[in-house]
Amino acid sequence: MKAVLIPGDGIGKEIAESAVEVSSALGTDIEWQVYHAGREYYEESGKLLEDGLLEAIQQCKVALKGPTATPIGTGFRSINVQLRQQFSTYANLRPLCSWKGVETPYANVDLVVVRENSEDLYKGIEYMVDEDTACGVKLITRKASERIIRFAFDYAKKHNRHKVTCVHKANIMKMTDGLFLHVFEEVAKEYPDIEADDVIIDALCMKLVKEPTQFDVLVTENLYGDIISDLCAGLVGGLGFAPSANIGEDVSIYEAVHGSAPDIAGKNMANPSAILLALAMMLKDNEMEEKAERLEKAIATVVEEGQETTADIGGNGTLRSFTSAVIERLSNETD
Repeated sequence: MKAVLIPGDGIGKEIAESAVEVSSALGTDIEWQVYHAGREYYEESGKLLEDGLLEAIQQCKVALKGPTATPIGTGFRSINVQLRQQFSTYANLRPLCSWKGVETPYANVDLVVVRENSEDLYKGIEYMVDEDTACGVKLITRKASERIIRFAFDYAKKHNRHKVTCVHKANIMKMTDGLFLHVFEEVAKEYPDIEADDVIIDALCMKLVKEPTQFDVLVTENLYGDIISDLCAGLVGGLGFAPSANIGEDVSIYEAVHGSAPDIAGKNMANPSAILLALAMMLKDNEMEEKAERLEKAIATVVEEGQETTADIGGNGTLRSFTSAVIERLSNETD
């Protein structure tokens, strides 16, 4: 199998190396095609994306991506958004669960955020009304809403989940969020065996903090999904345990949710769990489920034991020692 690897910025290069080593230890036989993108590559070359990157993704159909930095308030658009729009990866899938060995107020969180990836305010339709007034257009279509909502229900059905909750602000944005909610109600009727309900975005945030286990699959628009998936990551120990998949009709791009963390780049401090879990998602979707389950089990064991966990969850380990511990667990399974 061939797959594109985009190391990205900051800690991306380090965690990408960890993913390649773990992939080798699993015996996946993945042939990685490495291409560069992001702020650091732009500063070196004047290009945001290395020549041939888009063609390689289109050919391989699968990519694993490290974090890329995005300027705040100015400069170029997010590499993530560009790739999602280029390949129409309309579904952003973000599973989050509790980990033994990670101290949080909650013990049994098991949530999946299904985020619409192609429109909403992330469409990037912005303009200046005058020099003191900026306007952004919130674009919601029936087609994209139905596609992501159906994806959420199909995912729930396939993975034996029992409830899908629509997250919205239709009480205020009656046309845009109102359309999304209306489509949800229509599609939900086609899945009578799955419980369906809805919740307003601000109320959801409160309810997640009070009792996150009342939710199962959350389906929502682009901006809300970005925000609540980070909130949910905080419930289970932080962004170091937050993988994601950007899924389209024929291309899937897997990545860690967290940023490039330039303050710790090159210091052997980063937690590689998120990109390793993204690798596991990639393996599951490419007929290597047994290897994915082995990887998830190895990560869980290392985290629970706590001897090599990284500083973000209170450990004294390093990126290298954590990676080595995961590989050792994988090797022990086959001895």
